[in-house]
Formats: sequence, C-alpha cells, structure tokens
Amino acid sequence: MRVAIAGAGAVGRSVAQELVDHGHRVLLIDKAATSIRSDLVPGAQWLLADACEMSTLEEAQLQTCDVVIAATGDDKANLVTSLLAKTEFAVPRTVARVNNPSNEWLYGESWGVDVAVSTPRIMAALVEEAVSVGDLVRLFTFRQSNTNLVELTVPEDSAYVGRRLGGITWPDGVAPVAILRLQQSLLPEPDRTVEAGDELLFVTPAEAEAQLAAQLSSQDD
Repeated sequence: MRVAIAGAGAVGRSVAQELVDHGHRVLLIDKAATSIRSDLVPGAQWLLADACEMSTLEEAQLQTCDVVIAATGDDKANLVTSLLAKTEFAVPRTVARVNNPSNEWLYGESWGVDVAVSTPRIMAALVEEAVSVGDLVRLFTFRQSNTNLVELTVPEDSAYVGRRLGGITWPDGVAPVAILRLQQSLLPEPDRTVEAGDELLFVTPAEAEAQLAAQLSSQDD
C-alpha cells in the first residue's frame, strides 16, 4: 500500500515509521526544511514542499496513493490537503488530524475527509472504556459511510458469555472486527467464543448502537 503523509512533525513521523515497519510505502511531505529528517524514518521517501499546492501533489503522484494522511498542526492545511486528494486525485481513503476540537464539524465528506482523528475525543473515549463495563463506547466515526467504530466490554453476567461468535445474530449492519483479550488482539472467527471481560470492537451504524449494547448486556435468566 502506498501512503502519503502531509506533515513530517512528530505525529507524521511516528505514523510513517509504524507504516514502514508494516511493509507499506510511505511518502512524507512538509514545507519546512527543518522537518525533513530522513535519518529518523530512513525507510520513507521525503518531499520538501507544500502539501496544499496542486504542483506538490502532482509531483508526489498522489493518484497512485491508496491513503493520504493529513497530519499537520494546521487544521486549514489538513482540510485543503484532504479535499485536493479526494477531488483532484481520487484517493480512495483520506485520514485527517483534528487539532482544534471546535473545527471537528468541518471534517466530513464536504472537505474530502473519510476519517477524522481527534485526540481529545479518542482520549475521552479511552477514559470511558477504562471505567465502563457493559456500556458501549464510540471510538470514532467513518463519516463517509455514516458508521462508527465502537467498543463494548462484555460483563460477567452477559447471556452471551460462552457463545460462539458464528452462532450470534447481530443487528442489521453490525460487524465484529476484533476481540481484545488478555493484551491480545484476536480475529472474530466464527468458532471463537465470547468470554467475560472481552473488549469487542464493532463497525456499526449509529442507529444500531443501542440495540447492540442491550444485546450484549442482557443477562442469563
């Protein structure tokens, strides 16, 4: 997978290193010469240029990218980069960093953003997840498809403890994507059983969240 990252600060470099470590081809773009630190992510390509300029994105051959990540510290730059990537280069997936929470409402389809990443929202969700058993926690929203990534920790008295995932009928549009158990990430295979304390991750439409939470929190008679 080819990924272009606008913004080669600490955030952009960290994301780039993770992607390189997983075998992806990464291009880091930044207009500040001081941010071009190829020694810090030697496996990535680097481009000294402004990611808000069409000429830069053409030079970067953005049309060959599978994902564009707008990770600068400037919300305006992230929005412009996402919009150009989506409308001018037809990039399949755009991910944009939200710096100021008051600007989060802009990060949607109209600005070409598929996934908005807000640090305050994620931190708040993780705090809720740490103290909530049986409560559904929304981690983030896939705005283009109007679905959410949610987490629910299975209570000990859930009627679904010991049930095979393949034998459970989920609400319409709901799909399990991972099980977090004892510091392991497990695939939701049909023969895998649900255990008390499992953190289940689902992709779900917003209207199905309440039904999903009620289903997994239901108790044995």
